[in-house]
Amino acid sequence: MVQMQAVLVVDDDIAVRRPMARLLGLEGFEVIEANNGQEALTCLRAGLGIAVIVLDLRMPVMDGWTFRTRQRADPLIANIPVIVVSGADTERFGELEAFATLQKPVAPSSVVNLLRELLPNQ
Repeated sequence: MVQMQAVLVVDDDIAVRRPMARLLGLEGFEVIEANNGQEALTCLRAGLGIAVIVLDLRMPVMDGWTFRTRQRADPLIANIPVIVVSGADTERFGELEAFATLQKPVAPSSVVNLLRELLPNQ
């Protein structure tokens, strides 16, 4: 039996986050949702089996930039790959050291294909 590994979708815009989470669920991924970077860190530190993070950048409470700084500084979660999906700060995507960066609006199939690359047994 293949162990499920969760995808954490982090976006403050429920109109973006919820459809993405539904699609990923239909594609066979276990999905956990977070409204901002602080919620994402809480999820990651709770040991929920998160294998990949799909991250927006512009969010209240804690934005994606701050989240990535804190994630990379925490050895327990630093190596979890991140797929950035954002319409902001695209010229600075390289600074995030993400597995992949996608500019909004993004074709959901692009995210699914990247997740299949990262989680081939899902």
